[in-house]
Amino acid sequence: MKSEHDVPADELERFGFYAREASTLTILFHSRVAEQMGLSPTDEKCLDLVVRAEDPITAGRIAELSGLSTGAVTGVIDRLEKAGYVRRVRDPHDRRKVLVEVTMADHRFDHLFIGAQETLREVLAQFTPDERRVLEHYNKTLIEVFRRRVIDA
Repeated sequence: MKSEHDVPADELERFGFYAREASTLTILFHSRVAEQMGLSPTDEKCLDLVVRAEDPITAGRIAELSGLSTGAVTGVIDRLEKAGYVRRVRDPHDRRKVLVEVTMADHRFDHLFIGAQETLREVLAQFTPDERRVLEHYNKTLIEVFRRRVIDA
């Protein structure tokens, strides 16, 4: 028995196509950004996790958020540290812990994201505030379920 929320096969196919296309374009965009920063795409996305964290973050937390092994994250941190993007510091509350903090105080790479910001503004401007709330709900739900299936699995 179908409920009112069942997704017809043709809709699932269309949305699957949109998701794959958006994913491909996002990967290509971040690959270009990473290249301009002198990083691999994985290193750039891990740096983004550190930048978005409210406080310095542990390697273990980066592993949790990224889905990478702790060994892989150690390599990422080594490369980010060598490139001057982050540094390791002792946790002031627990000297046994090492935290990763951002060292790049300037905004030398902000220009790499201006096009993405303008794209988002152009797209969102095509929707009413009510429609944007639906889009926000869709995106939050997609991220939550995707994170659970990919990262937390």
